[in-house]
This record gives sequence, C-alpha cells and structure tokens, in this order.
Amino acid sequence: MWAALATRRYLVSSWPWRSYAYLLSSIPVGLVTIVLLLLGITLSALLSPLIVGILMLTGFPLVGVVIGTVERWRVRVMVPGGISSPHATMPARMTLRERLRFRRREQGSLRALGYGVLLGTFGWIASAAFAGLSAAVIVVTLLAPVIATDDRLEMGPWSLDSTSEGVLFLVTFGPLWYVVSSYFLGCLAGAEAELAKAMLGPREDELRRNLAELRRSRLDLVDAFETERARIERHLHDGVQQRLVGLTMTLGLAELDLPDGEGKRLVVKAHSEAEAALADLREAVRGIHPRVLVDLGLEAAVREVADRSPLPVTVRMTLPTRLPPPIEAAAYFVISEALANVAKHAAATLCQVDGWIGGDRLIVTVSDNGVGGADPSAGTGLTGLVTRLDALGGTLDLSSPPGGPTRLRMECPCRLDD
Repeated sequence: MWAALATRRYLVSSWPWRSYAYLLSSIPVGLVTIVLLLLGITLSALLSPLIVGILMLTGFPLVGVVIGTVERWRVRVMVPGGISSPHATMPARMTLRERLRFRRREQGSLRALGYGVLLGTFGWIASAAFAGLSAAVIVVTLLAPVIATDDRLEMGPWSLDSTSEGVLFLVTFGPLWYVVSSYFLGCLAGAEAELAKAMLGPREDELRRNLAELRRSRLDLVDAFETERARIERHLHDGVQQRLVGLTMTLGLAELDLPDGEGKRLVVKAHSEAEAALADLREAVRGIHPRVLVDLGLEAAVREVADRSPLPVTVRMTLPTRLPPPIEAAAYFVISEALANVAKHAAATLCQVDGWIGGDRLIVTVSDNGVGGADPSAGTGLTGLVTRLDALGGTLDLSSPPGGPTRLRMECPCRLDD
C-alpha cells in the first residue's frame, strides 16, 4: 500500500478498492467480535460463583486464536503475501486438551485477543465513519442525475433539482471526491494493516523458534529417509541377496551333477545369469546404504569408493571422531556422486578427495584435472544432494570453468543441534 501510494498509477490501480473492501469488511467483523467478547464476559460474570465462569475467563486467549486466524486471512487484501502465524507447531501426538492448553498460554494468542478488543471497540467505528461515509457519498454522487430528475437532492451546500445539475455535480464533484477519499482511506487501511502485522505477526523470538522448529522437522525428514534406506538395505542384504546366493549355489551343484547336453547348457547359463544378478544386487545395496559407512565410518567408506573408481583417486581425509550418521551419509553420497561424474564426464586422469574438520564444520573437496564446464542444473545428480545438505545446514559449491579444473566443496555442521 505505501509503495502504491507513492506512484502515479495509484488511482487507477486496485489499491483504492482494496482499501474500501478492507475497511468495510472491518465493520461486520468488528461488530461480531465485540458482541462475542461481551457475551463471553457477561456469561463469565454470571457464572463466576461456579467453576465454569472461571474456566471461561481462562479460555479467552483461545478466542484470540480464532480472531487472529480470521484477521490474518482478511488482511491478505492489503498484504498480498499475508502475515505469518506466530503460533508454534504442535507435536502430532498431543491430545486435544494439551493442544488447547498450549495455545492458551502462547503470547500470540493474547496479542490476537488484544487486537480483537481494539477492532471491536475502535476499529469498526473508524471504518464505518470514514469508509462507510465515503462509500455512501460515492454512491449518491453516481446516482445524482437519476435522483435529481424526480426529486430535490441536498448534498451539503449543493441543492440539485434537475438532471443537468445532477450530471454537472457528478462530473465536477465525483472525481475530486474519489481522489481525496482514495488517498485518505488508503492511508487509513494501510495503518490498520500495519497494526494487524504488528499484533498478529510473529515477534523476533517467535521467528527464531519457528525457524528452529522448521529445521528440526527437516532433520526429522532426513532421519526418516536414512532409516528407510537402512531398512531397504537390510531387506535386500539379508533377504533377497541370501536367496540369490542360495540359488547360485544350487545351480552350481546342479551343473556338476548334470551330464553334458542341452539341459546342462541351460543350467550353466542360468548360473551365470544368477551370479550377474547377485553382483548387480550387491552394487545396488552398496549404493543404497553402504555397510562400510555404518560399520567403519566416512573415511573408510570414501576410500572404498575411491578404490572402485576407474581413474586414480587420492584420498586425504583426517577425521578425529565419528560424525552423526545423517552428516556422514550426506558427505558420502556427495563424494560418490562427484566421483561418478568425474569418471563419466570430466575426461580426467586423476582426482583428489580432501576432508577435514574446520572449527565446528566438516569440509570436503573433490577436485580433478578434467575439461571442466560442469553445470549442476544439467542433470549431474547433485540437485537432490544440495537439498539434503540444506536441511542439515550445509552448503555445496561447484567451481568448474571451461578447460578445468573442477572443484566441488561441501561444508556441513558437525552437530545437528546447532
């Protein structure tokens, strides 16, 4: 609103009508709010000798929750981006009674209740006095030619008793009133919206809390993802893989017992296919959740990946202690994906992986002497890893000028609760 007021196109934009809509909607909302509050206070006073009256008084902040929800929805007319909720996210395991108690004790609920009191006692009255009067004047001015045709129309110092006078009044007074009222009501609506933002939006401490809760929920998603990967790996390793091992052993024994002929040829072929499937499965299991990463840690897992790489890879990694599993898993898959990209696209002859602890952060770099020109948005497989690192509070930077060299740098906190 304030930016629109400073432009020349304000009068022909939607903002004047937004101001009218916002202020006029304050009238019924404010009336309903003050009526409900007065009814609640009256019932509480009448029932004060009983415990019910006291409970009703303590439950008034819950009315503020409803008022805040309605007003944050209504203020979108003036604040297109809306106002963020100051309320904390409650755990799903909480009962209804615990949820109500939690909301009742929040500062945001009390501020919303206070905003409802202001809206019900002053806000709707000001809106009715200014926006209601202005809208009435605009409507009468537009209808002035029609009204003055059959009857005398008194508009302040003007007295209109003919169609021509009504048209002249509409042409001369209408635009002037629209300009003055639009700017005045725009300022009034903007001020009311600012008050709503100040009282219904989150404070700095609530923003920090919401940010911490968001990060915690993202970490929970990462943990759930890693747990599911481990479950799939156990199922394939202990179930499917063991069955394939048994199948290859059975086919091998059958191959020894069968005489030469078509039947033995088919068994030999099935044996080789089963061994190939077992090798593919082992590779897939290693990629889903490598056992060496769980058992021996990140450094050993990276050295195993380097040994399997088709080009020489030098690993210089010094980690004094084990890191949290989500961080080790994120670093491992970043390195694995980087080495796979180097082998496929870089045309490099050597690659180097470095890893160390700098302060409270894990720093890993993967560099090669290839042709460069790598683009993370061109399907290199790093996009999903960036999302995972972001959830952990980490970053991933890629430097790959044409002609090389390419250098990938990953940084991630060593703790998940920072």
